[in-house]
Amino acid sequence: MRPNRVRQIWAAGGAVINGWCAIPSGFSAELMAHMGWDSLVVDTQHGLIGYSTMLEMLTAISTTDVTPMVRVPLNDPAAIMKALDAGAYGIICPMVNDRATCEQFVGACRYAPLGYRSSGPLRAELNGGSDYHAQADHTVLALAMIETLEAVENLDAILATPGLDGIYVGPSDLSLTMGLPPGQDKTDAVMLETLGKIVAGCQRHRVKAGIHTGSTAYAKRMVEMGFNLVSPIGDAIFLNTAGRQAVAEMRAWSH
Repeated sequence: MRPNRVRQIWAAGGAVINGWCAIPSGFSAELMAHMGWDSLVVDTQHGLIGYSTMLEMLTAISTTDVTPMVRVPLNDPAAIMKALDAGAYGIICPMVNDRATCEQFVGACRYAPLGYRSSGPLRAELNGGSDYHAQADHTVLALAMIETLEAVENLDAILATPGLDGIYVGPSDLSLTMGLPPGQDKTDAVMLETLGKIVAGCQRHRVKAGIHTGSTAYAKRMVEMGFNLVSPIGDAIFLNTAGRQAVAEMRAWSH
């Protein structure tokens, strides 16, 4: 089966530099894939992306060795299985707040007897290889989002879920549940303490830790804290930031 680059980087002790795709475009995903990211997430939760476009984006990403992953909208087995059958090599599942929810999520990512994923990987086998069925459970990643105080309180139980590969911190939702304004790259002492607690829990359970960030500077800080996967900047932010900068420079020059 085609290897999972994220697993390879982790096995070598490295941190994964992950890109984020919210723009619904196969070409945009292809551009992102050729930038040199270790992995790319197609965001079908908050990104403006439906199933058909997600499939186009996964196909575009597979022209490179970048690991294609999908954030599903909910902990919905149907959405999880369809994303995996379309060729996702990792699933990020939002709002996993307890052990039972995590077990449901992980089970949807694994074939029997490890889980209850239905067999029918049409594109996944085409992309992954003829031995997909035999290797998928050991290749595909299951990453549960920790983004509420409830999840933090249940952290050890969640991290002990068999088959869970890692967690992914959603700092904006986590901030809201902590009584803070939404957003990323928080430096509040209580947030940094909570992130440290999450990392320590992951290390204790030998589970990988990922986090969403809004800058390369904060992403570096998170790697130094112990996170194994960071998402510095996404495609929509790239376009918005670079575009505004170019317009501002031209306006300043013309006046």
